[in-house]
Amino acid sequence: MGARPTLGVYRFSSCDGCQLALLDPLETLQELAQQLEILHFPAVGLLAPERAVDIALVDGSVGGEEDLERLLRVRERSRLLITIGACATSGGLQALRGLADEGLWLRELYGGPDHWVDPGSASPISARVRVDLELWGCPVTGRQVLAALRDLRLGAQPRAEPEALCMECQRRQQVCRLVTGAAPCLGPVTRAGCGALCPSFGRACYGCTGPSEVTNHRALALRLAGFGLVPAEIARRFLFIHSSNPACRRGAEELQGRES
Repeated sequence: MGARPTLGVYRFSSCDGCQLALLDPLETLQELAQQLEILHFPAVGLLAPERAVDIALVDGSVGGEEDLERLLRVRERSRLLITIGACATSGGLQALRGLADEGLWLRELYGGPDHWVDPGSASPISARVRVDLELWGCPVTGRQVLAALRDLRLGAQPRAEPEALCMECQRRQQVCRLVTGAAPCLGPVTRAGCGALCPSFGRACYGCTGPSEVTNHRALALRLAGFGLVPAEIARRFLFIHSSNPACRRGAEELQGRES
């Protein structure tokens, strides 16, 4: 890439957490602006959605034809498209609506079709267009995004995190929540990268950084059953954030099949 590639940051259905990770702390945005020429980033007041860019950072899942049309334009005008966060990489929480009776919950929430517009299914970006790199997390971290962009500028392929979260817990000398029976943790099937944040505060991992390269949902399900969780409850944990991810779906489907 050139000395200072151009960048666009685009948002679809999300909570804005991944974009906020690029703004707080302020030093993250400053370094981002030093590395690249930011052309489009509505959160900081830069609006140029039709400009072509070298790199597009895409946050959020796609739902409905309007979103899809906009995404296709982003893909057409970007050299590299990088998804940031769980919503963009695997559908996020809003993708759970694809597992439910959509008409039923819409009627329960809004009363009838006179008061709502069908939002369509929520899907990850890669289900609709070609994606060059995925950065997992809920949200991603500014450090994570900056490291990937530095690698790309140097002509290197950003390194995917191969380890499970359990390795980060061990390095931080955290007592295993799963082994001690303190909490039903998803660490064994979740990729590292968050710094074992939740276990560091005594909470179980709920899988926000996505599935690790090697997952054994069946073995983890047996351990979670030891906490008194029934198969349907365990399946919901596997699907909570990453219901569009094949590994998480397979693990949940096995459990749901076992219970039926």
